[in-house]
Amino acid sequence: MTANSQTSHDGSALEHLSYLLTLSRPRFWLYLAGPVLVGVAYAAETTAELFAPAAVALFAYFLLPANVFLYGINDIYDREIDTENPKKDDREARYEGQRFVPAVVASCAVAPLALLPWLPSVTWPWLALFLVLGAGYSAPPLRFKTTPVLDSVSNGLYVTPGIAAYAAIAGANPPLVAIAGAWLWAMGMHTFSAIPDIDPDRRAGIRTTATVLGERRTYAYCGVVWLAAAVAFGTLEYRLGLVMAVYPLLIVALATSSVGVARAYWWFPAINTAVGATLTMGGLWMVVHG
Repeated sequence: MTANSQTSHDGSALEHLSYLLTLSRPRFWLYLAGPVLVGVAYAAETTAELFAPAAVALFAYFLLPANVFLYGINDIYDREIDTENPKKDDREARYEGQRFVPAVVASCAVAPLALLPWLPSVTWPWLALFLVLGAGYSAPPLRFKTTPVLDSVSNGLYVTPGIAAYAAIAGANPPLVAIAGAWLWAMGMHTFSAIPDIDPDRRAGIRTTATVLGERRTYAYCGVVWLAAAVAFGTLEYRLGLVMAVYPLLIVALATSSVGVARAYWWFPAINTAVGATLTMGGLWMVVHG
């Protein structure tokens, strides 16, 4: 192999890696990995359990490979729709038929098989549910994203990493009301994130909860769902409910202000990180202080 061909090969590999990193939406990595931290913090009874092999393995998978899987399969099946999506012009990657992408996405889908020896069997259904919903959201024949209400409900997939992490450390599932509250939060987050896509989705003939409701009523939907999530968490611990109440309050603030949703949309990774960090610190406090 000549020096020139080696350079060309390396450059291509670096370009592929750069593309995959963009495809994985780094701004949103903690949407999957963050719930792992929350789940571990509330399941652990000792500081040693915070760094258990199962916790480390789940965090590593949901930080990057799971995001490549989730957003990669989305981009593959949204190739035609995304020609109208302005987010693909700068902040996200636009899939144009690169052959290496489906192979990498498939590898990330089967990667959890390597984690099974590290995980108790109670976690396996949650990993399977993540993969089924992640694929079914974008891929036919299910393609939940084109079915109003189901597009929202199916995005509970974002909390399955946290449920799996809790189960891996505690050896049992978290309280049902906690699962319900987290699922409702994810439903609201998904539907809110679909508001900037209302116009391109309508032009492409895609029906979603947001396109059916329109911007103003989608605000109301998110507010109601997020309020229900706050109430659910509040039944567990009133301080959890107060933390989660930030979301319905934000919806009210946005709906009554002149701030455009396309701008506000990019604030939420930071907001979600702050809320997730607050929840995690609460769990860690209980581990340290009993």
